[in-house]
Amino acid sequence: MIGVNKWFGDFHVLKDIELTVRAGERVVICGPSGSGKSTVVRCINRLEAHETGLIRVDGIELTDDARSVAAIRSEVGMVFQQFNLFPHLTVLENLMLGPMKARGLSRADAEARARRYLDRVRIPEQADKRPGRLSGGQQQRVAIARSLCMEPKVMLFDEPTSALDPEMISEVLDVMVELAEDGMTMVVVTHEMGFARKVADKMVFMDAGEIVETGPPETFFANPSSERCRTFLGQILHH
Repeated sequence: MIGVNKWFGDFHVLKDIELTVRAGERVVICGPSGSGKSTVVRCINRLEAHETGLIRVDGIELTDDARSVAAIRSEVGMVFQQFNLFPHLTVLENLMLGPMKARGLSRADAEARARRYLDRVRIPEQADKRPGRLSGGQQQRVAIARSLCMEPKVMLFDEPTSALDPEMISEVLDVMVELAEDGMTMVVVTHEMGFARKVADKMVFMDAGEIVETGPPETFFANPSSERCRTFLGQILHH
């Protein structure tokens, strides 16, 4: 992202955002509500359109051209607060859909891949259930597996644990930690600072639509340079 700006009407929601994520890097974006964190990740795969500036993913520039959007979306997995699973399909069918439709996999190959990623998120036994019969934590792990089935180059997570009950948060974060350890390129919007300390190569703090501070976790947590970041970390780490 280079010089990215976005408005919602008169509201300047992103202000001159500069963000580089290298292959294999794990970037965690944090900040107060309304700071623009979610909008940043939603711009990366064109769920929101930016007005000015440049967004490039794996050499492809993101423009209004439907082909550029399709090319980028095929390389970028996205996991939201809400799981967005099809309720009338089984877990396995939810996972097979994308690879068959978008990647042209045969039914047998798609099923093999789906089962592999259900193993990966540690719920192979849930394959034949409908999503509504799973806990929130299990559904979110299905959503992660569904993204992985497309074998994306980058995974975006927008507060993936904020809708979950506390006892389910760690099972989702554990899966994300494993992905990070496998070298997946990840951009994660989260308030889970323990997770951030464990996996982030780079911390990004946003406030009021701006990136206020960026740095490796060790300096970011021990010695944030901005007052706004210090205040935020003070609030969030002392709960």
